[in-house]
Amino acid sequence: KASTRVAVVGGGPAGLACAVTCAQRGFDVTLFEKSAQLGGQFNLAKRVPGKEEFFETLRYFDKQLQINKVNVKLNTPVDATDLGDFTHVVVATGVVPRNVKFPGADHPKVVGYTEVLSGAVAVGKRVAIIGAGGIGFDVAEFLSDPRGKLTDTGPEPGLAPDKSVEEFCAEWRIDRANEQRGGLAADSSRPSSHCSPREIFLLQRKETKVGGGLGKTTGWIKRTQLKDRGVQMLRSVAYDKVDDQGLHVTVKGKPQVLNVDHVVVCAGQESENSLFAALKAASPATRVFMIGGAERATEVDAKRAFDQGSRLAVALESAETGQVFNQPVPWTAKAFQLLQRFA
Repeated sequence: KASTRVAVVGGGPAGLACAVTCAQRGFDVTLFEKSAQLGGQFNLAKRVPGKEEFFETLRYFDKQLQINKVNVKLNTPVDATDLGDFTHVVVATGVVPRNVKFPGADHPKVVGYTEVLSGAVAVGKRVAIIGAGGIGFDVAEFLSDPRGKLTDTGPEPGLAPDKSVEEFCAEWRIDRANEQRGGLAADSSRPSSHCSPREIFLLQRKETKVGGGLGKTTGWIKRTQLKDRGVQMLRSVAYDKVDDQGLHVTVKGKPQVLNVDHVVVCAGQESENSLFAALKAASPATRVFMIGGAERATEVDAKRAFDQGSRLAVALESAETGQVFNQPVPWTAKAFQLLQRFA
């Protein structure tokens, strides 16, 4: 197995899982990451309130890379010509934000979600968020959090401490003494300390319920939390233009101007996998694979990324170029999907 030389390009969730599992199986593994730190999209997600556990996920993988002696090369972008000495190359280069096209998309008010979550932009007091998918909700939660923000090493002291039991109960109106019927506090008003420090508009093009595509067990929590913080959610929105006045939109046929300081674009993501085709052309003898967001950008899921990376590593010897290993879909899930078509 030591003669099997594996290059994993990209240190996000999929790349980390694949590199560690390959090394555990005895392969000679080199992990290339173009930036100064591993983690990929996790470095953005870990800054969203409620996702602080991702700090520990990355700490775990950092330790596993050391234990299993993976050769990690940070600040090292590579192309097809750099990888000719490897028997297998795994492209885990992730995703890039999808661009929007409307007049004023290049206006200084318009910023991307990566700039916001990374702290590269000091966001103003009035904000419009384009896109109400998972990323849009994360950004809205990040910007509306009255406790402040997170740093790269965890919650910043004094700004984003862990919630106490009392704070949690106050936010969700829980009667700890169980004196009220249903365990709900008698005062159901929103505490002023839980209001957003910004005026936020969360916008989507679709006519369906805002956040309707979020997880069934967590979506209602996110919608309720943002509503309680005063975030305004608008659907059936057409984006007309951005200028010095703000974001010009048409909502259900009625034009209006949102006088905002910033417009944050959360319009989805696209796979960054150009290296895959370049490698196939340059090194036909090398077996090349794609995993994670590079393989499929829609509904980017860390669980799927970890799973794909691990499954590929387990089947690496017999895997053919371009083969993808996903978790099998149970027959019960298939039956449920079939029934939904006739519902």
